[in-house]
Amino acid sequence: MTHDGPDAVEPGGAADGPAIIRLVDSHCHLDFESLAEDIDGVLDRAAAAGVERIIVPALDLSNIHAVLALAGRYDGVFAAVGVHPNSAAGWQDAWIDELRTLARHAKVVAIGEIGLDYYWDDTPVEIQHRALALQLELAAELDLPVIIHNRDAAGDVLRLLAASPLAGRARPGVLHSFSADWPTAETALSLGFYLGFTGPITFKKADELCQIAARMPEERILIETDAPYLTPHPFRGRRNEPAYVRFVAEKLASVRGVSLEEIARLTTSNAERLFGLPNAAT
Repeated sequence: MTHDGPDAVEPGGAADGPAIIRLVDSHCHLDFESLAEDIDGVLDRAAAAGVERIIVPALDLSNIHAVLALAGRYDGVFAAVGVHPNSAAGWQDAWIDELRTLARHAKVVAIGEIGLDYYWDDTPVEIQHRALALQLELAAELDLPVIIHNRDAAGDVLRLLAASPLAGRARPGVLHSFSADWPTAETALSLGFYLGFTGPITFKKADELCQIAARMPEERILIETDAPYLTPHPFRGRRNEPAYVRFVAEKLASVRGVSLEEIARLTTSNAERLFGLPNAAT
């Protein structure tokens, strides 16, 4: 299938040869209007770039049903259910019961997107802490990994993760769109967590992030878009979409000194293991 025009995706070009590249976009907001209005085109371009599976995290109880509907409609789309810290201002402990019910959906593979956000002043800190702690307990109860949002809150995120029943489990979760320092990465890794890398690793001033990605144990690396946000170079400034996760994979391959095929193999295997995804190999 040919995709001409401004959204054409040519990562790697012909140099990639005939090798089959199988990728997982482990964090994408497909339900957001800018993607949902072009959903079939978005998924066609993703498939053309080798993206076979996409995980869509909910942000609150109001958009979970749209997320689950997408997962139910498309074989390669999976869901996470949770309440984002910026959506938790009206937090009620009873929401846990609703999340528990929603998490029984066959395509739910994680609790998320949950975490702490000290950049935006949308939810009091104490409410963010309670919402996160209770959702971590729910994930442990259901034996599901978590998708963690951390913005300017690394110390408290790590403290709450360490205190949760997920700490030290085989597949506790991922710090999504990782942008903190190496000590934060090291502590998260010691707790068993994976790190997800997004478009900013492709930016010119991403030296520290590239160094962290190069030091990471190979079995804990994931790739994401966080689309429609964080569009990688060379499309920075435009709407992001799952096909562009290939640019993240290419950058990781470069900084780790391995082939794109190897990064694809590693990150896909890691996503399958963490989220319990079915193997899509044909």
